[in-house]
Amino acid sequence: MNHPIYYPTKESLQAHPVPAWFEDAKFGVFIHWGLFSVPGFAPLGSLAETLKNDYDRAMLNYPYAEGYWNAIKDSRSPSAQYHKAHYGNMPYQGFKPLFMEGLEKWDPAAWAKTFRDAGAKYVVIVTKHHDGFCLWPTEVVNSHERNWFSDRDLIGEFAAAVRREGMRFGVYYSGGIDWTFRRRISKTFMDYSYSTPGGDYPAYADAQVRELIKRYRPDVLWNDICWPAGQDRLFRLFAYYYEVVPDGVINDRWKHASPFNKIMGLKPMRAMMDVMVKQMIKKNPDIHSALVQPAIPHSDFATPEYTKFSDIQTKKWEMTRGIGNSFGYNRNEREEHYAAFETLLLDFIDAVSKNGNLLLNVGPRGEDARIPEEQRSRLTPFGEWLKRNGEAIYGTRPWARAEAVAASGESIRFTKKDDKLYLMILGEPRSPQISVKNVSLDGEATLLADGSPVRLEREGGDTVLTFSRHLQDSFTPVVRIQ
Repeated sequence: MNHPIYYPTKESLQAHPVPAWFEDAKFGVFIHWGLFSVPGFAPLGSLAETLKNDYDRAMLNYPYAEGYWNAIKDSRSPSAQYHKAHYGNMPYQGFKPLFMEGLEKWDPAAWAKTFRDAGAKYVVIVTKHHDGFCLWPTEVVNSHERNWFSDRDLIGEFAAAVRREGMRFGVYYSGGIDWTFRRRISKTFMDYSYSTPGGDYPAYADAQVRELIKRYRPDVLWNDICWPAGQDRLFRLFAYYYEVVPDGVINDRWKHASPFNKIMGLKPMRAMMDVMVKQMIKKNPDIHSALVQPAIPHSDFATPEYTKFSDIQTKKWEMTRGIGNSFGYNRNEREEHYAAFETLLLDFIDAVSKNGNLLLNVGPRGEDARIPEEQRSRLTPFGEWLKRNGEAIYGTRPWARAEAVAASGESIRFTKKDDKLYLMILGEPRSPQISVKNVSLDGEATLLADGSPVRLEREGGDTVLTFSRHLQDSFTPVVRIQ
């Protein structure tokens, strides 16, 4: 099959269409797993709360366990105190043998089956996070940290397991931060955002991502924070990726290096920006929306974290969120700290109705490579709901409008596929009759889960749905109209 040739120019790359498989997939699983998963520790809370309440030390006290190495560099941080109590003076590098030992219990096939059963159509795994440790036997030499990789090809094993289950496979790479190349501590959000290494790091990152592309042909190329090289080298990387994986997709976190980045490398400039960001956070209650990714010349989809939109988005996007507040495993999180399945499902449906996917994160433990039960218990009902109602999700596109409200208060979301319209009633409707306000619909209606008939009538500008059975046992029932 002949594929278009893409050149390292903005015009050529922008001609790359979002492939149908990604438009259709809707649900992916994100995996944050690495050396940081062994201590598995971070303070409880949320990133938004930490930035609001303790901005000057936010990156030492925030709830993302994958930031453990940075946090233990300050002896006053909760992570440093935990580390001292449990590991004494052991350096972070001491987690490598502990992580490798835990791999004896790893079953990549079981992980893949769990995600397939949950209804996921693609999986994205961390290959290298901010600590720089690689989960594959990279041949690209890190001159700042010797043997900082897994001799066992964890990425290759998992890619094969995911694809055997019929899912697409993607890789996450921390291009913007690598603490083996730049070891200074990050305390504030600006410290963190502008800690991208220079020197030999841009060539290293470029070579590693090319290696990942060549070895694993990832369907999703998911970079984080920003990119250390200039636009020309970045565009050459994109063109190479599309050459190897023509129907792959690239996310939007590739803000390339510029003179501004060098200026922001100066501490006084970061301090000035910190003052501005603190003021912005005080004024804007929705921090995740305020701290949006900067626009870049090319991407296939956007990746806002924990973000909802009020209307349908023109550009394909992916809601990125954890089940808990941390992406990496945090042993402090208990059942009550994880989002309820119902919350996750409603976020998912809302995103799909507005041209989005959901990339839902799991954080396996490091000591035994197991997915915590609190996380698994959210994935199982996801799969059960999708088995009954997946027709209204997979392969759909946004309708003329994303949402409506019932006279009895229920929120409603819409999707469409071919000549079918799907109406999803969020929550647990109690009445056998739902009046959808300010929406006029015609056609034959059925309850998607069991095919039972639904009477559809117009009342003025509203549409009344009368069910032939009670809905008390149905969380977010779906009506198909054709």
